[in-house]
Amino acid sequence: MARSAGDPHVVVVGGGPAGAAAAITLARAGTSVLLVDKARFPRDKCCGDGLTADALRQLEALGLRPESVADWQQVREVFVRSPVGRTVSFPLPDDGQYAVVAPRAQLDSALLDVARAAGVKVADGHGLTGARVVDGGIELDVDGLGTITAAYAVGADGAWSPLRHALGANQPGYLGDWHAFRQYFSNVGPRAAGLWIWFEPDLLPGYAWSFPLPGGRANVGFGILRDAGIPVRQMKDMWPELLARPAVREVLGDAAVPEGVHKAWPIPARVDKIPLTAGGGRALFVGDAACATDPMTGEGIAQALLTGRSAAESILSGGDVASAYQRAVDHELFADHRLARLLSRALSHRKGVRIALRVAGSSDWTRRNFGRWLFEDYPRAAVLTPSRWRRGLFSGSGAYRP
Repeated sequence: MARSAGDPHVVVVGGGPAGAAAAITLARAGTSVLLVDKARFPRDKCCGDGLTADALRQLEALGLRPESVADWQQVREVFVRSPVGRTVSFPLPDDGQYAVVAPRAQLDSALLDVARAAGVKVADGHGLTGARVVDGGIELDVDGLGTITAAYAVGADGAWSPLRHALGANQPGYLGDWHAFRQYFSNVGPRAAGLWIWFEPDLLPGYAWSFPLPGGRANVGFGILRDAGIPVRQMKDMWPELLARPAVREVLGDAAVPEGVHKAWPIPARVDKIPLTAGGGRALFVGDAACATDPMTGEGIAQALLTGRSAAESILSGGDVASAYQRAVDHELFADHRLARLLSRALSHRKGVRIALRVAGSSDWTRRNFGRWLFEDYPRAAVLTPSRWRRGLFSGSGAYRP
């Protein structure tokens, strides 16, 4: 491999949370990093914009400050409505932040600023056009920058990962396990100041949501399992009818106004069924490129941050990087992912949702603790994986504690 003195040791492809987390971790350890992304930031990203307790703790560890995200909205209470119309509220603790809504256009841009401050060279507006493994490294063709040679590449380039495709590691025909649909609204009613989840009978195991934002705004959408019997192409037609349902309208209010256009996106959730590396371990995939999303909730930012940091730490460890990364993801995500998949099957039926909410809302203790479990205050399958137990696992405070 012929690398020049100016070549980076690692090229990160993709500037979302997974790529930024990998780049920050590497740069702070003294590694030269180039991060490229075909988009120019800030840019909108289709997402529910929700941050769980796990995601918040990781963002805090990376150095992101809430004040750098203009529309950072902390959530104190979650409302979940069952298919039969019963609503249960789940309060979140007040010793720190456990749930936040933050628009991805702002969040991702702020996280890239943290990366720049850590020494990462960020080249947004420059997309990957090709890649190949060479002796002792990997070559990447980047639009506007030419061919760059590095020791490793981190693919943080989404569900349709161009890096995966260039290296022949893509999954032909795979369209994601879930599909989600989102639109912003302004002038929403006072009830929309809470975070709402509706388990509508025709969406199960999917759900609809309203996530609050400052200034009387909300991120509103719904997600469906691709094989649940609802054709993805019908989501656009379902949208007006879903918004008109009384339970949804009561929260949004009659004066709510849609902003711009609605958008849809695939959600890949099969991290335990996809290769996490390619090119003999020279390319490591993270975030959506690793299909790391939670298969029960569709939440993926915490998993993106975790896989990004794990990939960076595996590169820094030296030795067999591919095996180290696989072991890290196995340890941190596989049990949670498989449990979430089983729970998602239970939520496919009205009875399963009714029973789950009845148990979760049976007492103040269950309501408090279900809220923490739902928002990943600790790993989803922590009780079943003693190897991950540590002091304070079930009793620690939230992120950004004053």
